Amino acid sequence: MTAPALQPVVLDTNIVLDVFVFNDAAAQPLKKKLEAGELDWLATQPMRDELERVLDYKQIVPRLAYYKLVMADVLALFDKHVRIVEVAPKAGVTCCDADDQKFIDLAVAKKAMVLSKDRHVLSMAKRLRTLGVDARASFLSPSA
Repeated sequence: MTAPALQPVVLDTNIVLDVFVFNDAAAQPLKKKLEAGELDWLATQPMRDELERVLDYKQIVPRLAYYKLVMADVLALFDKHVRIVEVAPKAGVTCCDADDQKFIDLAVAKKAMVLSKDRHVLSMAKRLRTLGVDARASFLSPSA
């Protein structure tokens, strides 16, 4: 008997920060699922590159220090839980924020849930649903 397929999920950079840096209470159910290997977290190298760039922002560095983390800790957690896949082709829907398009493209290509607190991504929820993508702000929140 084959094990059921894991739920594919795409996390935007702010959700990754909530899970692995800020320890946001709303992100704890997601963190537990990732740690238990119950989700198929998908990302591309450009997504990892974006995280690395954001972790070096002047407003993030003090937060890392506050939580006794360094960039390498967060990137190691990312690498431990994610499955890096090829960059997806451009989806049939376009996000008005070009920086968010890579998350939309991957979610559409893989029919994955996309978790984001970004208003540009969440405003696309209805269009994304028609493409088999569930866009929401947190793992437990209803679809946007």
